[in-house]
Amino acid sequence: MRSSQARDKSPAPSRDLYDSLHGRFGWQVPLHFNIADVCMRRWAERPASASNTAVIACAPGHEPRHHRYGELMDQANRLSNALAALGVQRGDRVAIVLPQRFETAVAYMAVLQMGAVAMPLSTLFGPEALEFRLHDSEAKVALCDANVVSKLDDAVGACPLLHHVLVVEHTGGAYLDYARVLAQEPAEFAPPTTHADDPAILIYTSGTTGQPKGALIPQRALIGNLTGFVCSQNWFGFSATSPTESTAVFWSPADWAWTGGLMDALLP
Repeated sequence: MRSSQARDKSPAPSRDLYDSLHGRFGWQVPLHFNIADVCMRRWAERPASASNTAVIACAPGHEPRHHRYGELMDQANRLSNALAALGVQRGDRVAIVLPQRFETAVAYMAVLQMGAVAMPLSTLFGPEALEFRLHDSEAKVALCDANVVSKLDDAVGACPLLHHVLVVEHTGGAYLDYARVLAQEPAEFAPPTTHADDPAILIYTSGTTGQPKGALIPQRALIGNLTGFVCSQNWFGFSATSPTESTAVFWSPADWAWTGGLMDALLP
């Protein structure tokens, strides 16, 4: 009896596997990696998935518009060619001052696939906040829509390295018409090979006073963000029986100018 009681009161084996999991964990990061390749090109270049929906654009008073992966790459290729013609090279910063719309997704894919650095800027920023970031980053080109043009006017004069501004839904003025520029460019683009450690996105802190700090994010950062996205969305339609296929659709009100909306929503 004593022996039996002693065994019953002995502590159960520990189930804490943290040390074991931590010790053998490692990211599988390839030598070459590009965000636009895994988010767009690999789907658009496959006949079976080129017609799949990439972005659903919704706006008050309008029917939802489904933009396919093939359309996304067509527009991104044209924009990449246009940016190259404007002098943008690998590592150059391109400011994206756009709200949530299809052209914003196009802009990110175009900049990233050519090895340039996308710099998200919120449309809520005032002229001074925009000017500081554009000047500090030495951005060569900015993309915006008609609602932001007036804020950029003063900033452009104070940023000598900002050579061109492309305006979506252009209504006139000295800046370039986004739609007209893209229409003049070919829909084929041969992206360079980028390394996983190459810079991809430059995001500044959101403060409008003092001197905001910029964080330079490499191409490989998306690999780390994917796990958090999938887990926080209850596996996003994936399962043990369907580990590679999902029909889930993701919606978020988060501004794509912030990491929460860009790295944790749009790109994943």
